[in-house]
Amino acid sequence: MRILLIASAYNSLTQRVHAELRERGHAVAVEVTPGSDDVRAAVQRHRADLIVAPLLKAVVPREVWSARTCLIVHPGPVGDRGPSSLDWAIHEDVREWGVTVLQADEEMDAGPVWATARFPLPPVGKSDLYRNELSDAAVEAVLLAVERFASGRYVPVDQNSLPRRPHARTRPVLRQETRRISWAEDSTDTVLRALRAADSQPGVLDGLLGGEWFLHGGHPEHRLRGRPGELLATRAGAVCRATVDGAVWIPELRARTGPGVPRDCKLPAVTALAGRLSGLPERPAPALTPTDDTAWSDIRYLEEGPVGILSFSFPGGAMSTDHCRRLLAAYRAARERPTEVLVLGGARDFFSNGIHLGVIEAAADPAAESWANINAMDDLVEAVLDTTDRLVVGAIGGNAAAGGVLLALAADEVWCRSGSVLNPHYRLMGLYGSEYWTYTLPRRVGRTTAERLTEDALPVTAARARDIGLVDRVVECAPSRFTDEVLLLAARLAASPLTRTRLAAKKTETDRRESDTPLAAVRERELARMRATFFDPDAPYHALRRAFARKERASAHRVAADAASVRLADS
Repeated sequence: MRILLIASAYNSLTQRVHAELRERGHAVAVEVTPGSDDVRAAVQRHRADLIVAPLLKAVVPREVWSARTCLIVHPGPVGDRGPSSLDWAIHEDVREWGVTVLQADEEMDAGPVWATARFPLPPVGKSDLYRNELSDAAVEAVLLAVERFASGRYVPVDQNSLPRRPHARTRPVLRQETRRISWAEDSTDTVLRALRAADSQPGVLDGLLGGEWFLHGGHPEHRLRGRPGELLATRAGAVCRATVDGAVWIPELRARTGPGVPRDCKLPAVTALAGRLSGLPERPAPALTPTDDTAWSDIRYLEEGPVGILSFSFPGGAMSTDHCRRLLAAYRAARERPTEVLVLGGARDFFSNGIHLGVIEAAADPAAESWANINAMDDLVEAVLDTTDRLVVGAIGGNAAAGGVLLALAADEVWCRSGSVLNPHYRLMGLYGSEYWTYTLPRRVGRTTAERLTEDALPVTAARARDIGLVDRVVECAPSRFTDEVLLLAARLAASPLTRTRLAAKKTETDRRESDTPLAAVRERELARMRATFFDPDAPYHALRRAFARKERASAHRVAADAASVRLADS
């Protein structure tokens, strides 16, 4: 079947729906359509049997939905309407939510229903939920709706005839006046809900140290106390701020800019507040912070018998120079532990998306920061490749892209949660890439497939990644179960009688590699291409980076996608 996906951005859900439908044999075209006129033009360009909108902020014009079946993915249960559905659910501390695939009609979110699915709302940020529990439910509902449409027999159900979930109703946009935190009155739980309901976008607008900032993300602090609203300490780039009954860690800030001024970058809080934090103490976490330690840390370590799990969680999956260096220090510390299997990753949500484009864009010298960041990534990947005294597993609990995929591929085995989406390419950011990809990617999938993955620049589902050899194992589980499942599988791997044999073979292979294809030579070749791009002011990378980091429109870049195209104006 020919399917057209229309979306306001080629975001994580659009990518996953795109990949899932393609891998089921459908001919899928994707068009980024920021406005109603774009929707109209996109539909005219394609003779699709069905239109699906995984993420659409624009109104579908009457001439489109009255002539063709157009399915809208609404991130709320039946009866819920409005553009801030998931935000409201988190804001109101709802414990279970849903996804509805409905047909576009005169009234937004009010059309007949083709499919629904439910999912739990654990206490995590909105973007994490969106990429994981909601994504799983949305794909389930979309695939069912597409199957029902293809049958030609299914009649969608009028919403008014279906039971409504508690909390489902028509609600407006969740605006900043409702999101606002009252530091003198709000409890830690209330503050965390406000921060989590806005963690990636739009953030919570607040005053801090004489400026106006959007606060992004939040984690509880169980020990530090102070005057409500007071900054108490820094750690791992985050700032700790007191509430009436505790404190929270805020990892990222974005400065508010005025009309006509380019949008500022979302940055680690300490970076954003540079020069304003004089006298504020740094409370560093140990290199190997135990997972059962109540102190917040973005890098944690769990050890059970012969298995060590070094997990990390960086906002948006972006890894700055500092992130890479701290993770490398933790990895080296983990290698000193008496384990036989070392798992890198294992947390829910993003594994890694490679270098931190926001920190680079905000740097005084973006070219120099790009160079420092890619070298720090390479140092980390090299440490994994050079580990020969134990088996290393790259455990991808969420999505991964660019250098993040290659970080996982440096391990002996790669395990991936069933809902993950991988983008093992750099081309859409105008980069050749590094992280030893020219060695590890062809070694896993073969040169022909490696070239296709990097040139087509299309998302790959976990199942497809396993089929082509990109990953070794797909872990079928809910996002909240991933760490436990990885620990169980790693324990079985450590207990296998083949593990010692594999370690001996690994050491032999590493020695052979260094005599035939030294890692230093691979790194030098890749970095020569990267350096040429970074320090060329006319390279497309700089405009693409700016558009990504500042959420600006960039000139469209067409990418082959079956017989159609993916238009990436702002992904």
